[in-house]
Amino acid sequence: MTKSNTRGLEDDPTDSSSTDTPSNAADTDQEQVHASDLTLFQVNILTILAEKERYGLAIKRALEEYCGEEVNHGRLYPNLDDLVDLDLVEKSELDKRTNQYALTDAGRELVAGRIQWLTNRAAWVDVDAHQQAPKDRNGDPIGIGGGD
Repeated sequence: MTKSNTRGLEDDPTDSSSTDTPSNAADTDQEQVHASDLTLFQVNILTILAEKERYGLAIKRALEEYCGEEVNHGRLYPNLDDLVDLDLVEKSELDKRTNQYALTDAGRELVAGRIQWLTNRAAWVDVDAHQQAPKDRNGDPIGIGGGD
C-alpha cells in the first residue's frame, strides 16, 4: 500500500514510508495505511466516525451535510468496505438489516495524525491579512487566486 509521497505531504505523521520499526507484531502483518493512500471521501468518512460510531445512513447524512450534495449508496458502501478491509473501520451488525461502523485503533491514529498535521500547517493561514488585502473593483482581493 505504500506509495511514493508526491502530493506535498512531507512530514505527515501518518506517512507509512517512514523508516521507524513497527511498535508491535501486529503492525508487521499489515502495512500501515497513510492518509494520502486514501481518497478525500474516505478521510471524510473516518473523520465522521472519529466523533462516534454510526450506522451507514447516519454516515451518509453526515457526509451530505458536510459536502452539501447527495451521497449515493453505490459510493458510500464500497468505500466503507475498503476502510474495513484496511483495518481502519470495524463493521458490526446492529440488527438484521443494519450495520454499525466504528474506527479501529489504527483508524483513530490515522485521523489524529492527520488532524495534527493539518493543525501544524494551518499557522500560515492569516485570515486578517486576506481580509485586509487591497481589493479590485469587484471587492475581490488583488493578487490572491487566479485570474488577476
